[in-house]
Amino acid sequence: MFTDTANKIFKEVIDKYHVVDSVDQDFSNPYDSKSQAIEHLLYRKCWIDTVQWHYEDIIRDPEIDPVAALTLKRKIDASNQDRTDMVEYIDSYFLEKYKEVTPKNEATINTESPAWGVDRLSILALKVYHMYEETVREGASAEHKAACQKKLDILLEQQVDLSTAIDTLLNDIESGDKYMKVYKQMKMYNDDELNPVLRGEK
Repeated sequence: MFTDTANKIFKEVIDKYHVVDSVDQDFSNPYDSKSQAIEHLLYRKCWIDTVQWHYEDIIRDPEIDPVAALTLKRKIDASNQDRTDMVEYIDSYFLEKYKEVTPKNEATINTESPAWGVDRLSILALKVYHMYEETVREGASAEHKAACQKKLDILLEQQVDLSTAIDTLLNDIESGDKYMKVYKQMKMYNDDELNPVLRGEK
């Protein structure tokens, strides 16, 4: 199943990141962009999500220097754009993979494209990792660990359900029971022509 590969790579990424555990560490992708195209995209996607997860932790420091916070906000904005771009690359992979499939007359479209489901699965892998860390965190109370274990159990169940839903969607697209369309994310706030502040208007 596709999500077996995805979940394996997401865990690989998250474990790799936490060896150094720094948002400033170097990035390298072990998967070749041509011979292992989807693996390459999944690895890059989850790395972006993992770094941004930690950006979001840092910026919530109540003692953060305002100038540093603004710099970090710009990094988060750039990361969000990278994240969206990667989703579109992953969907492009699926569009190419299933381009020869003729949808059945009664085929229906899904509420989200496959890659946006993958996006949620990547974030879910991060939630699972960090919630597990809370269940074993030294110094945390027994009550805290127990509460986090309950949350972890739900996250793990959600991971199974989401994985099943994504695999089912891909199977349905392959069989022609579903068809996919990709709408490019028309973000306006990063565009010099669409954001009035960037255009210089008050």
